[in-house]
Order: sequence, then structure tokens, then C-alpha cells
Amino acid sequence: MSIRPDGASQIASSKDSRTSRSGSTREGGVSRGAAPYLFLAPAIVLFVLFFALPIAYTVFLSFRRTQVSGLGLGRGARQEVWAGGANLQAAVSDGELWAGWLRVLGYGALVLVVMLGLALLFALFLDSAHVRLARFSRIAIFLPYAVPGVVASLLWGFLYLPSLTPIGGIDFLGATAVTYSMANVAVWGGTGFNMLVLYTNLRAIPRSYYEAARIDGASELAIALRIKLPMLVPAIVLTTVFSLIATIQVFTEPTTLRPLTNTISSTWSPLMKVYRDAFVTGDLYSAAATSLVIAAVSMVVSFGFLRVVRGRAFGEA
Repeated sequence: MSIRPDGASQIASSKDSRTSRSGSTREGGVSRGAAPYLFLAPAIVLFVLFFALPIAYTVFLSFRRTQVSGLGLGRGARQEVWAGGANLQAAVSDGELWAGWLRVLGYGALVLVVMLGLALLFALFLDSAHVRLARFSRIAIFLPYAVPGVVASLLWGFLYLPSLTPIGGIDFLGATAVTYSMANVAVWGGTGFNMLVLYTNLRAIPRSYYEAARIDGASELAIALRIKLPMLVPAIVLTTVFSLIATIQVFTEPTTLRPLTNTISSTWSPLMKVYRDAFVTGDLYSAAATSLVIAAVSMVVSFGFLRVVRGRAFGEA
């Protein structure tokens, strides 16, 4: 039995192709399947070092406490021991923490309503067909967001001082108005970011929808209410969740304005209490437990809001 030369060449070429394919899966000693993990490795390392490990260490500290023997002097007088759930129980039952939550609740009601309302209004205005100077307006509205929170709080803090404020007769840092003053700083700095998110989603809506509505005789107000707003619901939910989390974690505004007035306590917000416990009184274990309570409240509020909105706005059960 003989094999034709052309058949031999086909067999050899098929072997060469299999060899080339098998060799292409490994280049430089790295298999093709492992390549994605090599690209993800830097992000995974950063995530573990700066996110996962700090959280794990915080959980560990929340179950520890310092045991003092005698007068607390000398070597071995202070020891770190297991505390169980005592720190978490103390954090949950802390009256100062819940008083801070109440203050943040009033502050958040002001910030969320005004900031998101202005952001939506500006986004709809800039997306209007008859708006002028749209590019300048976008930059002007977004520009305050580029100012760091500490700098913005200092700028507004000096404007709130009775000797410098252009508006007389109002004590902006008094007990009655200080919450509104801090909310004003947050609204001034955060409206531009939320406006940009909403405006970007508006620009993604096909223009043909608007043209069809205008042919049917719809006004600009009707287009905004019946086309733009329903299609903006996912973006509005996104900005609301981000704003909720930022409000719960408010720290910069009250901490920066606190040296200018006596009406802001060191535990005005939950995060301020964590800072005081950790870096003023030196109780890292209580601060860690309070941090876990804040994280739990943030998760409950965020996921609870998403569940309610998903059930009502998106028609899911």
C-alpha cells in the first residue's frame, strides 16, 4: 500500500498546524488562560491591601479591648484581650451616636432634596433645544465640584463669619442655621457632579423621540415630563444612592467649620465620633465597632432604597 506524496504533505501540514496552535497557547512560558489574571493582578493586590485587609482588621479590632490591671503603670499593666460583642453592643446603645444620626438625617433631607432637584433642573435646562451658552453653563455648574471639600468648607466658613459675610442680620454658624449652612456647602459642591451624570444620560436618548413628539404637537415641558424624566429614572436612582452614602458619611463640612463656631460638637456626625474615639481619646476598639455600625446602616439604607425604588419605579415585586 502506497501513500501519495500530496497526502503526505497534507498530513505534515496538519501536524505543523496543530503544533503551531498548541505553541500559540503558550508564549514566553505563560498560558493564554493565565493572561487575564496577570492583567488583573495589580488591581487585585491593591484591592486586598487597601480595601479587604483594612476591613478585616477593623472587624478584628471591634472584638478586642484594653484590659488595665492595677494603676495601669508599668510593663504588662495594659493588655489587649478578647471583648466579644461588648464593643458592638456599646456602639449600638450609644446615645451620642444616635443623636448624630438624627442630625445627619435632617442634614441629609436638605441636601438630597435641594441638590438632586437642582441637578435635575439644570440637566433638563441644558438639554433644552433653545438653550444658549450651553458649554459655558455646564462648566460653570460643574466647576464647584472640582474644588476640594476642605477648601470649599473654608471658603464658605469665612463667608459665614459675622465680620465677613455680605448678608447681615443672620448668624449662619448659630445653633439654628448651622445645619443649613453645612447643607449649602454640600449642595454647592455636589450639584455639578449629579447634573453631569443626568445630563450625560439625557444626551444618550435618541433625538428621534423628541422629533416625533414635536410632530405630534408636544411642548418642551411635555417632552421633559413624559419622555425625559421616565428615561432618566435609572440615572436618578444611581445619583440618589451615591448621595445617600455620601450624606451618611458626612465629615468634611462639620469638621472644617467646627473651629469657627461652638455649635458643632466633636460628635456632630457618626464619622466625627469615630474620629474622636480613634484619635482623641485613643479608643481604637470602640471606633472600629462604631465604624461597623455605620457601614451596616449605610448598607441597609442603600439596599432598602434600591429595593423600594425597584419595586415601584421598575414595576418589580
